[in-house]
Amino acid sequence: MIEEQTGEFKVGERLDKALSLMYPQYSRSALEKLILDGYVSVNGTSKRSSYKIKSGDEVNVDLTLFTNPIEQIDIPIIYEDDDVVVIDKPTGVLSHAKGTLHNEPTVATWLKTNYATFSPSTGIIPATEVEGGFWESNRAGIVHRLDRITSGVMICAKNEVAQVHLQKQFADRKAKKTYIALISGHLDEPNGTIDVPIERNPKEPATFRPGVNGKSAQTEFSVLKTSSKNSLVELRPFTGRTHQLRVHLQYMKHPIIGDVLYGGIPAGRLFLHARSLEITLPSKQRMTFESPLPEEFKKSL
Repeated sequence: MIEEQTGEFKVGERLDKALSLMYPQYSRSALEKLILDGYVSVNGTSKRSSYKIKSGDEVNVDLTLFTNPIEQIDIPIIYEDDDVVVIDKPTGVLSHAKGTLHNEPTVATWLKTNYATFSPSTGIIPATEVEGGFWESNRAGIVHRLDRITSGVMICAKNEVAQVHLQKQFADRKAKKTYIALISGHLDEPNGTIDVPIERNPKEPATFRPGVNGKSAQTEFSVLKTSSKNSLVELRPFTGRTHQLRVHLQYMKHPIIGDVLYGGIPAGRLFLHARSLEITLPSKQRMTFESPLPEEFKKSL
């Protein structure tokens, strides 16, 4: 059922500001998304965020996207204690919302659903609830991120102290990550290090590229197995740049199978899997968590 509200606002007020005053429970980026997608009309017509309210204007707001419940999903758990939960993230699942209005389940919404008993001071910070659905206003519990199309080991925090503790290890490069990728062709050497800085691609802002003005990025690699056309490689990123492994392998002219964004051969998925994570838990115990290699990797090789 569509929920709609109408209202009169202060003459001369910008539409986006007027909405943020009327609906303080929603973030401004969420309301901006409503405007851009045509869920807000003034006198029956869609307007820009910068539109200024005139005397007698009637503003209609369709809250459908807020009231639709977010689907509940199941995510396999590898390990769990009082501070953390380690999951085996399936391919296709976002780590968290991208800062806009959404109804898509993510790792963050899964955390909120399954650990909603934790309070802001002692655990996962609840997002703002809205009649069965909710606007994900933060990234509580998310320590690091895997791309939507990457599967494998991901550690999440159950409380703020644990979240800070774990995030610091990633920032200080004390968390050790290992990935497995299926790539096109054969690398010239069985082992080596790719040391190539990475920058955002100004021509395609959603992508990255090698660039002398980019941030330092290093990836160690080892070839595990080869076939006539492809290679199975182990990747150990020393840095954690966005799309680092994908950009580095494209740079080596051996893109990951299924990575059409970076020149890879189309496939049913991105053949990149977070195989293991070594990290020190808040309990001070150093542990390594592993996710088995998906069956499709073996079949494709």
